[in-house]
Amino acid sequence: MRVYAILRKNDFSPNHVNNDTAIFQAVIGLLEKEGVNITQVTEDDFLSLKGYQKEPIITMGRSKALVRYLQELERNGVLIINSSFGIQSCYRTIMTEKLLENDVPYPASVVVNTQDDIGDLFDHYGLPGIWIKRGDFHAVHKEDVSFVSTKDEANNILAEYALRGIDDAVVSQHLFGDLVKFYAVSGTDFFYWFHPYDLNHHKYAAYEQINGATAHYPFDNEALKQAAERAAEVLGVTIYGGDAIVQADGNFHIIDLNDWPSFAPCREQAAEAIATHIFGKFSEFIDRMIFNEEDKDDRNYV
Repeated sequence: MRVYAILRKNDFSPNHVNNDTAIFQAVIGLLEKEGVNITQVTEDDFLSLKGYQKEPIITMGRSKALVRYLQELERNGVLIINSSFGIQSCYRTIMTEKLLENDVPYPASVVVNTQDDIGDLFDHYGLPGIWIKRGDFHAVHKEDVSFVSTKDEANNILAEYALRGIDDAVVSQHLFGDLVKFYAVSGTDFFYWFHPYDLNHHKYAAYEQINGATAHYPFDNEALKQAAERAAEVLGVTIYGGDAIVQADGNFHIIDLNDWPSFAPCREQAAEAIATHIFGKFSEFIDRMIFNEEDKDDRNYV
């Protein structure tokens, strides 16, 4: 059985190009050792591929054109990991709405049009400021996730989004506390969390200045794992990671969840868990195909 592995464009790996590549190659290597025949392709190459025969797909791809095409394939029975519908659900506006609707601990947030004046919303959330995040996609540029401390800054960020063709944004309350990053793989025991500033593993150094130095507040690790699993289930991804803010009283809120992150601090263990997860999905897929063929033969015989 051939399997296509779609690489992520560098544009969608801000500050983590090498790490994203490394985890994907590690997983591919483990699958190939188990006899899986993998063909690696770029996002653009897969979109122009001729003669595709509904082979299973593992993907780190995120471009909107690719996700739309993968959704067509998935509707027609193609096995895709992560699900293309889950990848889309990690876009900021969709993610925010789904997590809030399903009672996942998430900061107070509102989806706004980038043409709006959000002065009243700024007053509502209060000092020290608010977070404004592009709604239509993941963060690609630094400004795509911005902390603003004045109304003018807030409206300027929205205006910049509008000029870039971004129609909506998520405005979120600022939470004081420790930033915690986590990685997980559904259907396995793998769950890894850490304080990213302790390991210098973060996208933007300014976040530590905004959130304050890491205080290492105690919290319920198992409760975070369960909340992360619930968030991933709601969004429809199985290989995932995210960020949470842990407050002084131990309460936490998930502030982001992404499909197939870098797993950089735990790559070796993560690769084993991801490969196990994917191999299990392949086995289920093959068993289902065999069952369907046998069922079809039985019907023909009758």
